[in-house]
Amino acid sequence: MQPDAIDRVIKNAINVMESSKYQIFEIAETSRLEKEALNRELEEIQEETSVTIDLVDKLEKEYKRSRIRLTEVSRDFNKYREEDIKTAYEAAIALQLQLTIAREKENHLKSRRNDLQQRVKNVDKQVERAETIVSQMNVVLEYLSGDLNQVTRILESAKNRQLLGLKIILAQEEERKRIAREIHDGMAQTLANVVLRTEIAERMLIKQDIPSVREELVDLKGQVRGGLEEVRKIIFNLRPMALDDLGIVPTLRKYVQDFEEKHRIRTKFNLVGRETRIPSGLEIAIFRLVQEALSNVIKHAKATFVSVELTLERDQVQIYVVDNGIGFDVAQTEQSIAKGNNFGLLGMRERVELLDGSMILESEKDSGTKITMLIPIGGRAENKEENQNGQHGES
Repeated sequence: MQPDAIDRVIKNAINVMESSKYQIFEIAETSRLEKEALNRELEEIQEETSVTIDLVDKLEKEYKRSRIRLTEVSRDFNKYREEDIKTAYEAAIALQLQLTIAREKENHLKSRRNDLQQRVKNVDKQVERAETIVSQMNVVLEYLSGDLNQVTRILESAKNRQLLGLKIILAQEEERKRIAREIHDGMAQTLANVVLRTEIAERMLIKQDIPSVREELVDLKGQVRGGLEEVRKIIFNLRPMALDDLGIVPTLRKYVQDFEEKHRIRTKFNLVGRETRIPSGLEIAIFRLVQEALSNVIKHAKATFVSVELTLERDQVQIYVVDNGIGFDVAQTEQSIAKGNNFGLLGMRERVELLDGSMILESEKDSGTKITMLIPIGGRAENKEENQNGQHGES
């Protein structure tokens, strides 16, 4: 391959991708503006809905009093005149009409509010997809825009390292997006709801409705506790502190327990061998492998039971993840992995191979799946982990 020819191809690709990137960026910006407009309209609808709900409550009380008044005057003909009965009847009918109109308005506003919330979610997804594409294109452009001699050298002698680096960067971007989604869908929504509920409690306090305020505060306390638990789970998924303090066995035992409680899938953890500490890098790698394996169970297996077994030996670690899900065709899946698809299993296999280990898939349709991972302790695997940790520290 001639460097000049490679240079022309790369420059043409860069021009096309730069143009496409800005077009996608414009789409994302348009979607953001639409989202802002929808949020403003949603705030107005929510405020109007709150006012209408208060009006409906007021009219219901007045209508109830008017019905009582009508019953009272209709029952005692000696005390009340026909004119009194007519007035009470007309007042009850008028309030009933107002109440009906207010209820219809309330239902319409709630329907409009739900529709706007769904539209905001759809626009959010559109912005997220556009940002994902722009992010991926930026990564590719960063590589393509490098020095031509360096690109030629990579093509000749380090193709695998380039691909691995690209995958690491993309994985980092995916992890950042996942964290952003978890915060947006979890803690951010909880805080927004807390603000709304405090406003409701404030209005009730002004009305001196103390029992309702107490109920709101109790509910609010539960939501704050739930938000705190969500933050702790996000922190645990990022880097379990127990991994450094207690080691891989207690951390996996706790993770499997939380997995069962969260996803309602019966889960079992079993340790074979003596519980002991292994190199920190290997503990991190083992935790991520089990985390990804259980994530695949949730996404694809439709299982009702999954077991995780960790065998600690003097010179190697064995990990077995077995589920009773729908299974798959191993040959087809291996072909898909070889083509770069099935990113979950592909990432697991690459992580295991980086540690000089091996991963075996066993599965049949409707017969569950077993993943076996064998990872050596010490030697080149440990050196690789130490080198990777050192590179992260330098960066």
